[in-house]
Amino acid sequence: MSEERLEFKAEVSRLLEIVAKSLYSHREVFLRELISNASDACDRLRYAALTVPDLAGSDADYKIRVSVDKDAGTLTIADNGIGMGRPELVDNLGTIARSGTLAFLEQLSGDAKKDVSQIGQFGVGFYSAFMVADKVTVLTRKAGEAQGWRWESDGQGAFTIADEGGLARGTRVILHVTEDAKEFLDPQRIHGVVKRYSDHIPIPIVMAGTSESGAAEDETLNRASALWMRPKSDVTDEQYTEFYHHVAHAFDDPWLTLHFRAEGMLEYAALLFVPTRAPFDLYQPDRKHQVKLYVRRVFVTDDAEGLIPPYLRFVRGVIDSEDLPLNVSREMLQSNPMVTRIRQGVTKRILGELTRKAKDEPAGYAQFWEAFGPVLKEGVYEETGQRDTLMPLLRFRSTGGEGDQAWVDLDGYVERMRPGQDAIYYITGDDADALRRSPHLEGFAAKGVEVLLLTDPVDEFWVPAVGTYKDKPLKSVTRIGSDLSKIKAEAGKTEADAPAAPGNIDRLVAVFKDTLKDAVKDVRTSERLTDSPVCLVADEGDMDIHLERLLKQHRQLQQASPRILEVNPGHPLIAAATRTLEDSGSTDRAEELAWLLLDQARIVEGDPPPDPTAFSRRLTKALERGLAG
Repeated sequence: MSEERLEFKAEVSRLLEIVAKSLYSHREVFLRELISNASDACDRLRYAALTVPDLAGSDADYKIRVSVDKDAGTLTIADNGIGMGRPELVDNLGTIARSGTLAFLEQLSGDAKKDVSQIGQFGVGFYSAFMVADKVTVLTRKAGEAQGWRWESDGQGAFTIADEGGLARGTRVILHVTEDAKEFLDPQRIHGVVKRYSDHIPIPIVMAGTSESGAAEDETLNRASALWMRPKSDVTDEQYTEFYHHVAHAFDDPWLTLHFRAEGMLEYAALLFVPTRAPFDLYQPDRKHQVKLYVRRVFVTDDAEGLIPPYLRFVRGVIDSEDLPLNVSREMLQSNPMVTRIRQGVTKRILGELTRKAKDEPAGYAQFWEAFGPVLKEGVYEETGQRDTLMPLLRFRSTGGEGDQAWVDLDGYVERMRPGQDAIYYITGDDADALRRSPHLEGFAAKGVEVLLLTDPVDEFWVPAVGTYKDKPLKSVTRIGSDLSKIKAEAGKTEADAPAAPGNIDRLVAVFKDTLKDAVKDVRTSERLTDSPVCLVADEGDMDIHLERLLKQHRQLQQASPRILEVNPGHPLIAAATRTLEDSGSTDRAEELAWLLLDQARIVEGDPPPDPTAFSRRLTKALERGLAG
């Protein structure tokens, strides 16, 4: 097969330039990334060889070799792991940031330190090689295949692939080092970088050297012991951080580190991390976790179904079981009761540590919540057995929380409930600031009643599923049934200044109802409004307004349900309309006003009027009458 030239997928030439420039001050991490990839390749072959021993053959002594050729100006990282065939070369090395390069580029800010963290989230570790190399050559042969391959690129937007004979199993990454990166051709520099970043790698990292007699000998650069099996007292914070970088392929520091060992009828060790930043794939539809499962230090899989609940998929790390069979298959894992028990134990530990953090370090927990709160809420909906633990962990924006109290919890809300208040009130929408301006909140604000501002799509599902908290029902303020008359107003707040309702408001309501007909479910006077003339509310059995809008946006709902139009009898506009109707006896203006107010209520809810032309005509006509006096 002759050499073939292919274009990288996505906006790669631009991305490679950003990677090199953004990571410039931290460029030694390229070696960590390449060694991590080599370690993963050895882990995968070691596991595959359990069932197909011929894949490893006579070369089952897994090592990562680092070598320097100063004359050629090259640095080589080689492994005898699983290797790659042509499809893997194209998929793994020919597609950068497979989750979407454009989204990645849009998040880069030009701030190198911040961009480092972003880059670490988008799976571009291999391409960090271009920070120190103007050409990268990859020689590889996949275990079980006879054909080897050469991949080569200068990072300018294209790469070549050609068949290559005589290759040993595994992968060799050859970096043609640039003039300004010659420091990485110094064995002592390499030794220092490996010691700092990769000492925890459980596979020996060796460097070719010579003895005093001139004989060739290999020097082992790392301790090559599983970090999670060491006592906590033997592991430094720096080692934990570097292991997190390795296992999570991330550049941020861990927000939380959990290192423990379970003993008894079921034994396993775990070293788990909660990132500081949300991983890029947090909201992928498959919702897979990325905790690696080992059996007696042998890597098995990094996506064992059922090992970690989906709502904890942001957790990274390693779980090593002493009791699972070494040749366990993924199919067996799915129904293995030991995996279920490990999941229960690990989940309990993680939630227990989050509970401790929420109590002892509220500011730090708020940082965690901003990154992972929406995901944790999924557990409230999906895992009923953990609700009692999860519910106190939830945090919310609210009408009563600002500044240092921007996030509030349910226990704090219940403590602040007004005398006579028997429900926890909430409103759902897309933006907290927009929700604060909603007409639905006016009556609650007048009484000093706090309302939770829920802005995550999952809120539409867990709230109805839970229903109550500490015997207090969760009620949407956009529904009917909120009896504010029983709630005692907060000191300093009064409703006495509101204009009295006109005596014949019922006639205006009747005209509105007759005019709007099927466009609304009903027209009623409102208790919740103090400043706005009207608002739309959902009936008790109807779908919440925000959920309905979300379903329509995703084309899962064709037609919206008609809503109840609530009219504020004390508003000057409604009072004037009532007097005009009484004085003239004509319903023409009241009918025009009914449609105008309905469209206004729709706009406030984020929905455009169904007939913008008619709305514009009515508005123009009303303005003309007003200006004419």
